[in-house]
Amino acid sequence: MLKHRGFPGRLPGTDFQFTIRRSAKGGAAPLKRRERHADRKPRDRDADLGFMWALWRQFGAAPFERGNLDAGRLGWLLGREVVPAEDSFDPRSYGALLVIDEAVARRSFPDAFEE
Repeated sequence: MLKHRGFPGRLPGTDFQFTIRRSAKGGAAPLKRRERHADRKPRDRDADLGFMWALWRQFGAAPFERGNLDAGRLGWLLGREVVPAEDSFDPRSYGALLVIDEAVARRSFPDAFEE
């Protein structure tokens, strides 16, 4: 499992996890799209924004390996702002390649792209 050095482990001042420390013995937790409903708590929306900000700062528009990124946190963006970068996408692989759909991400999280 690739560890993304320099990527924040969590949203500062919270328990919202962005990365995992070690790979699971049974394999990677499968990536699943999670629905974001309009009534989500502001803290949850802040975590989504912080995670998108960190993804953009770390990877930009280039494809990136899932590695030690948290499956649950990725699930909130998967299929919208973060999409598979390859046709043979395996949601159970730590080596799965993902990419930010910049146009969708900029509409959803404009503050994540401000300098």
